[in-house]
Amino acid sequence: MRLKPFEFLNPSSLEDVFELLVRYGNEAKCLAGGTDLLVQMKQRRILPKRLINLLPLSELKGIHKAEDSLRIGALTRHVDLERSAFLEKGWNLLALAATKIGSPQIRHLGTIGGNLCNASPSADTAPPLLVLHATVCLSSLKGNRQIPLEAFLTGPGQTGLREDEILKEVILPKPPEGSLFTYLKLGRRKSMDLALVSVAVLVTINPERKTFEQVRLALGSVAPTPIRARAAEKQLGGNLIGEEAIREAAETAAQECQPMTDLRATAEYRREMVKVLVERAVKQSLGFPIPPTGI
Repeated sequence: MRLKPFEFLNPSSLEDVFELLVRYGNEAKCLAGGTDLLVQMKQRRILPKRLINLLPLSELKGIHKAEDSLRIGALTRHVDLERSAFLEKGWNLLALAATKIGSPQIRHLGTIGGNLCNASPSADTAPPLLVLHATVCLSSLKGNRQIPLEAFLTGPGQTGLREDEILKEVILPKPPEGSLFTYLKLGRRKSMDLALVSVAVLVTINPERKTFEQVRLALGSVAPTPIRARAAEKQLGGNLIGEEAIREAAETAAQECQPMTDLRATAEYRREMVKVLVERAVKQSLGFPIPPTGI
């Protein structure tokens, strides 16, 4: 299906972008990688009269490391996340998730900002960013404001982005020392597919007491937005490390989610797979043996 005609705007600065957003309001959409937006335009789900091209704006690109944080520009591509030397220790949970997105072609075009602003419940970058306590910086002519990613994602295809704002960057605080992590994604195929269920885990342990010190769990594709499984986190925190404790927490996580039935999977199947994936993800992060899997 062909795209309906639209005006293509090439601003030369962020200020120009903000002025265009104020001038045209909901008649305009910002274009980053376009891997979601252009598909939706072809399907007539979104019909903007104007596209504002963000790609030439270098200030929205790149990964910058400070002493206690990492700042990722909204136009940073998924392939850049895969390859960045700055994504180390707990931060490279995000790099791991980036390898699961689409195909190499998609990863060379798609951006972290576009992935978040599309606000799909199955967005691969969202669960890792939730457990990394990500904050998003939103920018407009009025200045910058920062909100937690959890508050930014408000529903399927919906965010806290105002009409005159763009997502400028994602800010990650330093992960806890000794962070252990993993990201598992279940799809109908091993690659190039949306997640039926995804799980991100970040764990720290007390090796002397053999207990969980801190556990962060996030789930994708099983609620209107990616969510933290806080009851399961609390259940594991401070407990002795063991298979029974992990299994019970996985069952709790399965009860916390709000899956729906669609063409790809039933709600019942998704809930059962949350239980399976959470157990496997926690075990894998700890180095426990898990059954062979294509996930």
